[in-house]
Amino acid sequence: MLKDITLGQYYPTESVIHRLDPRVKLVATLMYIVSLFLFHDFVGFIVVTLFLIAIIRMSHVPFSFMLKGVRAIWLLVVITAVCNLFFTQGVQTYFAWKFIHITDTGVSNAVYFTIRLVYLVVGTSVMTLTTTPNKLTDGLEEGLKPLSKIGVPVHEIAMMMSIAMRFIPILAEEADKIKKAQMARGANFEEGNIIQKAKAMVPILVPLFVSAFRRANDLATAMEARCYHGGEGRTKMKPLHYISVDYKAYVVMVLYLAVVIVIRISI
Repeated sequence: MLKDITLGQYYPTESVIHRLDPRVKLVATLMYIVSLFLFHDFVGFIVVTLFLIAIIRMSHVPFSFMLKGVRAIWLLVVITAVCNLFFTQGVQTYFAWKFIHITDTGVSNAVYFTIRLVYLVVGTSVMTLTTTPNKLTDGLEEGLKPLSKIGVPVHEIAMMMSIAMRFIPILAEEADKIKKAQMARGANFEEGNIIQKAKAMVPILVPLFVSAFRRANDLATAMEARCYHGGEGRTKMKPLHYISVDYKAYVVMVLYLAVVIVIRISI
């Protein structure tokens, strides 16, 4: 499961989504997330699904690669479905036993909330897989720049998020190496109940935390050696500029969100 984590990874290829300004992709992702919580019927589901498929095809990123992120959170998906299915009150009850109830509202919520969670992971993966961490940091900093006028440390926030996203695939790879090393020494991570499996993860987590602190210390030393003192007075080698395709992308996203809102109101 560790190697299935796609957050923070970049898939290098040539597509119109890759060429978009990172600020456009950040705003588009926020609008897409809003749209996921607006649809509550089959028509809205079809619109969101068609839009997501179109974006994935335009990104030229293999769909199987994006599904890795879903496999990494399968347990959360199952818990979401079970909680909505068995613990939601509704108008019509299909099954009842003690505190467990299966109702029409529970079935509907289980289906739609599970779909929303899966689409949320896949949709946000499009942004991270088509944008390098450096561009994502620049886009986030430029997008939040107005907040710097009221004292918000925009550059520092963007830097922290960039470092965190860079560390995710690195630590996932490090954890996979530690797991294989422990298995070569006779460790067993597959047998036993949940508690035994959790205890078996200790030989992985301890060296992983040690490695993470060591990497963080090395990074801090490297930044100090390069005289890094924050974003004050810093310039960028490649400043961000909007081009025509970016404005077209904004128009498409506004129209998409407007369609979802109209469907929500009318149905």
